[in-house]
Amino acid sequence: MARFDTVRVAAVQATPVILDAEATIDKAVAALEEAAADGADLVVLPECFVSLYPSGAWAAAAATWADGCDDLWERMWASSVDVEGPLVGRLVEACAAQGVSLAIGVNEREDIRPGSLYNTLLVLGPEGVLHRHRKLMPTMHERVFHGVGSGDDLGVVDVPGVGRVGGLICWENRMPLARWAVYQGGPQIWLAPNADDSDGWIASMRHIAIEAGAFVVSVPQFIPATAFPADFPLALPDGVEVFGRGGACIVSPGGDLVAGPLYDAEGVVVADCDLREALHAKRYFDVVGHYGRADVLAPAPLPPDPDH
Repeated sequence: MARFDTVRVAAVQATPVILDAEATIDKAVAALEEAAADGADLVVLPECFVSLYPSGAWAAAAATWADGCDDLWERMWASSVDVEGPLVGRLVEACAAQGVSLAIGVNEREDIRPGSLYNTLLVLGPEGVLHRHRKLMPTMHERVFHGVGSGDDLGVVDVPGVGRVGGLICWENRMPLARWAVYQGGPQIWLAPNADDSDGWIASMRHIAIEAGAFVVSVPQFIPATAFPADFPLALPDGVEVFGRGGACIVSPGGDLVAGPLYDAEGVVVADCDLREALHAKRYFDVVGHYGRADVLAPAPLPPDPDH
């Protein structure tokens, strides 16, 4: 049975300790503790927060064989997490100690072998890992760093003390069929960790809130040039002071901004989300229910290619 409580959600717009997973986990735990002290039930951290997002603002050279690329890959792999490993274990312990749940973006290593990395969203609680979603389609240069997700993890999880939580990573949110797959689980809170600081992104978040009939939590990083360590393997573009302005916000099921957007700083935006609003929104528009019409709108097979 779905819950219809009021849930306090904290979207933490933070800067990772780049290429230092241990220190970034320390920072995540501190942010979780601070949000919990403010009464948060669910804390949300950005895409690839542990511990580097390969942004197009600086990562173009990584798509070449230029000097430093192998070093960057090795250090990025070393500063990633095993979902069954001790760093995620520390986050679960922090959730248990504070009685809160956490959604966090990570660079995920495969647990069983040294190989590919994935852009992964984890939902954690005092009970452990509740959900793991690997980004379906890395964007452009991201494909140099991240494998593609299998799509078998598109779903919604019942988070104790919170409600039905689902979502997608960054530009996956532009993928109508991916959204549809998650909508079928009836999310009440939609997670959108991302790296997009454009005005158009905020418009997309407002649309998805209306379409899903859910609260949308959009959480990017704030990345000043000063965050990069002095020994970062690649040269950064000259004259750029900020590589990600942020824009964290929370949107109501009616499409209204109820917290944020926050730009040009680290910080937290908080909203008390009355989940009855998500239920009321379904009266007007239920994207997979009375307004869905999957009987006529379900994707049909592509027609045969006339040239073959």
